[in-house]
Amino acid sequence: MKLILTQEVSGLGTPGDVVEVRDGYARNYLVPRGLAVAWTRGGEKQVTSIRAARSAREVKTMEEAQQIRQALESRTVTVSARAGTSGRLFGAITPADVAEAVVAVGGPQIDRRKVELTQPIKSLGEYTVHVRLHPEVQAKVKVAVVAGA
Repeated sequence: MKLILTQEVSGLGTPGDVVEVRDGYARNYLVPRGLAVAWTRGGEKQVTSIRAARSAREVKTMEEAQQIRQALESRTVTVSARAGTSGRLFGAITPADVAEAVVAVGGPQIDRRKVELTQPIKSLGEYTVHVRLHPEVQAKVKVAVVAGA
C-alpha cells in the first residue's frame, strides 16, 4: 500500500515521504495513529506543504546541528514532577516535558517529535534521552527527574 507520511516514523521515513508498506501495517498502525495518509494523485500538494513545514522546523546545516548538540550535551536538564514516597511518579515524563525543560535551562527550541525516550520515565533519577537534530546528528541529553510540585 502506498502512503504519505505525516509524522516521522523510525526506520521508515520522514514527513512528506511517499512509502510503500504492507497493507496490515498501514491499516492497523500507521493510518489509525495519524502517522500517514493514503497516497492519491491529489496528494502531491499535501506532500509539498508537509515538506515546506518540515524544512522550516528542521536544523538547516550539519555545523549548526553539531553546535546545538554540544550545547545540549554540556548541561543537565532538570524536570520536576509529583512523586510518591517510594520515588515513583504520578504519571510519566513525556517528550514534550523534556523539550520544555531544555528551553527552561536556556537551551535551544527543539521539537518534541525529535525527542526519543529510550525507556518510559516513571520514577525519580537520571536518564539519558536522545534528540534527533539532523539525519546524521543525534544528541544525548542528561535528564534529572526530581520530586516537585
